[in-house]
Amino acid sequence: MNPQANNPLHGLTLETILTRLVEHHGWEELGRRIEVRCFLFDPSIKSSLKFLRQTPWARAQVEALYLATF
Repeated sequence: MNPQANNPLHGLTLETILTRLVEHHGWEELGRRIEVRCFLFDPSIKSSLKFLRQTPWARAQVEALYLATF
């Protein structure tokens, strides 16, 4: 039995999730929807990944937005 069978994010990396969101919404809209500095000021995938990996509440918001978008 696979415990991840019903997890829609299974197999997706945080980098893939973030990249798709940026491609779809852009940094400005992403920063408007999830107010964190790494999206609002000089945004980059690298700095955002570092922040999201260390901040569970922000990562949860990014994952929720991904699920709502795609």
